Amino acid sequence: MTRLAQCILAPNPGPMTLDGTNSYIIATPDAAATVIVDPGPLDESHLAKLTARPVELILITHHHPDHTEASAELHRRTGAPVRAADPAHCISGDPLTDGELIKAGGASIRVVATPGHTADSVCFELAEDRSMLTGDTILGRGTTVIIPPDGTLGDYLETLGRLGEFGALTVLPGHGPELPDLAAIASQYLEHRLARLDQVREVIAGLGRSVTVEDVAKAVYPDVRGDVKKAAQQSIRAQLDYLATE
Repeated sequence: MTRLAQCILAPNPGPMTLDGTNSYIIATPDAAATVIVDPGPLDESHLAKLTARPVELILITHHHPDHTEASAELHRRTGAPVRAADPAHCISGDPLTDGELIKAGGASIRVVATPGHTADSVCFELAEDRSMLTGDTILGRGTTVIIPPDGTLGDYLETLGRLGEFGALTVLPGHGPELPDLAAIASQYLEHRLARLDQVREVIAGLGRSVTVEDVAKAVYPDVRGDVKKAAQQSIRAQLDYLATE
């Protein structure tokens, strides 16, 4: 929680959602209405918390259902437009554009295009708050899954470099706890991804270019749990796609 952003944890914990989806209420204390970022699942108790104050705008970091399922119902209850980078997920609002400055909830919210996890992923900078809402682009713990073809590793590596340029902002992630330093965590993420790519290169060198996703996953993620095995394989697929362009 920061001066402008209050985290409301949705009741949808799981292997891919960690403790659950973090929805955010953005507003200054004296604002007449709030901004909701990522309404989360369609859950009555969760919606009640998000609508405790009037809502003037709903923003989406990316299209995955654990972030967007309640969007239409929240719009129906409040009349607030829903805005996302993907027009298919907008309701009575225009698509978000990179660099756009939104004035709502008494706050200034800068849209930062951050493709990689998904093609439509965006982050939201609260410059007055020295914070960045990162959706699933950067998590409070663990690493982000990239599922081709919607997600691409090349885009994600570029995104991490871009986020690192914002400096030591507080990270307000889509899952997990907040983190103190965006630049530091973006650098750690980047180092991790590059090290993983080196591992995959070594496996390919040993097994040959005909290696399968399953072969690489067994070598790189030998102890992965069954409930996240598919996600690990998707990450390997993204890495192989990236290496195929070298």
